[in-house]
Amino acid sequence: MRTPGEGPSPEPGNCVSDPIFAEVDEEVRREQLKQLWAKYGTLFIAAACIIVLAVAGWRGYQWWEGRKAAEAGAKFESAVLLGEQNKATEAAAAFAKIAADAPSGYRELARFRETAALALHDPKAAVKSYDALAADSTVGPALRDLARLRAGMLLVDTDSYDQVRERLEPLTVTGRTFRHTARELLAFAAWRAGNAEVARHWIDLIVTDAETPASTRGRIDVLVALLGPRAQAKG
Repeated sequence: MRTPGEGPSPEPGNCVSDPIFAEVDEEVRREQLKQLWAKYGTLFIAAACIIVLAVAGWRGYQWWEGRKAAEAGAKFESAVLLGEQNKATEAAAAFAKIAADAPSGYRELARFRETAALALHDPKAAVKSYDALAADSTVGPALRDLARLRAGMLLVDTDSYDQVRERLEPLTVTGRTFRHTARELLAFAAWRAGNAEVARHWIDLIVTDAETPASTRGRIDVLVALLGPRAQAKG
């Protein structure tokens, strides 16, 4: 019981012993941290080193890849220049070297440019090169189709319709990237072989496809005129 004249009782939170307890708690925490560091400190340091090395390695890889891409780009431009100077053999050799050494994007482009340069003086070898590209599973589907198309372009003036059709007909299906050009080539190959009915079949597919480019339609109009009225497409 409080006697008269005494002040108010101290609140529990204001107890003079609170600083002592706080100091003890702080000491306990420091001791716990020391124990944790003694037990796991080596692991923490190792993990930090691994993270630093991984980041450094990734940055180094990015720098190296960027440098290789820049070098490949310069070599690619030099090879293109050789082609523009009508040095087809030298250009093909330069693109072949890029295709062997460059990063993947330049490698595929170089293989196509090498084959295009080769086609200027050795079409048969170029067809084999395009066939190799078309059969390469590491090349994207659209580029494989492009290789088949370009091989067909080289053969359309020399091979039989059936040989051209074997290469190009799979490309004419709705949804394929190069279907318009493939149909056009097949129409021309059939006309060249004297097979008007087959030519009309491909012409009909071309003119009834709403996505056929205007340039393709314009060229097909010439073939329609050569075939005569029966080649006119149905509305």
